[in-house]
Amino acid sequence: MSDHTPAGASASSGTGPAATDPAYSDRPVAFRGPESLGGLLLILAGIAAAVSLPLDWLRDRDGSGWALVRDAFDDLGQVFDDGGWQPLAIVLGGGVLFLLGIALWLPARSHRFVGLLALVVSGVVTAAVLVPLVDAGWDLGFFGPGFWCGIAVAVLGLLGSLKAVLTGPRY
Repeated sequence: MSDHTPAGASASSGTGPAATDPAYSDRPVAFRGPESLGGLLLILAGIAAAVSLPLDWLRDRDGSGWALVRDAFDDLGQVFDDGGWQPLAIVLGGGVLFLLGIALWLPARSHRFVGLLALVVSGVVTAAVLVPLVDAGWDLGFFGPGFWCGIAVAVLGLLGSLKAVLTGPRY
């Protein structure tokens, strides 16, 4: 065959490619689909954040998630001084994780970018969970069921975002 003969054409015909040659590439194409498990875990993280709102966060004090978030918004200028950023980060982060979980259910070739965003949000939520735990000397009896839901937000968020980041395109 000469250098100018297209692939699939016979050198003897000289008329160009045969009529049965495909007009497309034979390389694999990425399947556009949802990231079901990662999306489900992030949606569950958002639901856990919503469930934490009416529950008490501390065992010995009456302090529902609503009250803690409302206080954090009232003292927004001093939110880092008095520790009000932790409930705010957990609840708002859970809401963002819920939305990112829905985005993972949309068809795409890869969900790594959305997973990376969810990983950043989950890191902030995890920091907001670890700071009070360290301050309490890792005494889990100090916290109420609302904070346990906050822990669930961090764990589910990390698992869902890591699943989305580490899962590549399917062919």
